[in-house]
Amino acid sequence: MKTSPKSDLSQGTLDPLVLRIVALGPIHGYAIAQRIQQMSREALQVQQGSLYPALHRLEYKKFLVAEWAESETGRDAKFYRLTPKGLAQLKRETESWARLTEAVGLILQNPQGEIS
Repeated sequence: MKTSPKSDLSQGTLDPLVLRIVALGPIHGYAIAQRIQQMSREALQVQQGSLYPALHRLEYKKFLVAEWAESETGRDAKFYRLTPKGLAQLKRETESWARLTEAVGLILQNPQGEIS
């Protein structure tokens, strides 16, 4: 099966993905990027220049908290956890994304502009 090229993510798309990955359990930045890539079947790639500002932004908004701990490689890394506020935000973002994808699907499934 041919795979599509990898895509970079915008902030509006990246934030809910990060929240979803962190909701699975404490995780450090590099592992978040890897998990997004794995779960998207290699279709999505998160650049460090996008990921770390997103993590800092989500931490600033109190959606995430972070603690330094030793990673699986033995190096210190900042591990992120979802806060209750972050969980509520993830729920809102997930519902909003579902509405958006449904609306876009309606338009794309009816390219002639016909009313069904």
